[in-house]
Amino acid sequence: MSDIIIVILTTLGLVFIMLAGVGMIRMPDFYMRASISTKAVTLGVGLILVAVAIAFDEFAMTSRVIAIIIFIILTAPVAAHMIGRAAYFVGVEMWKHSVRDDLKDKYDKKTHQLKSEDQSVDKDSR
Repeated sequence: MSDIIIVILTTLGLVFIMLAGVGMIRMPDFYMRASISTKAVTLGVGLILVAVAIAFDEFAMTSRVIAIIIFIILTAPVAAHMIGRAAYFVGVEMWKHSVRDDLKDKYDKKTHQLKSEDQSVDKDSR
């Protein structure tokens, strides 16, 4: 029974990783590629690691797998966010059909300062 679960989890993990690879080719801009690769690969690797924990069926291996999964869940989105933010600040263009640009008119390219909501509101209107 555990062999079937291992095969299912590994296959699902590989499918998510493959979809991330397809998404890297199909997505139109850097920001969407970063998003799809982070989400799909994190899930795919997590599923494969759960399959590894089931396959070895030892407390030491399971605790390591849990630690690795937590580490990946905590670090992958943060790293993708920082890389995306750096790409935005150096001027990587968004897709022409993008609907929102939350940082538009909040970043000064000369001083490299990012204005917060309070700084962008006129002080006289308060």
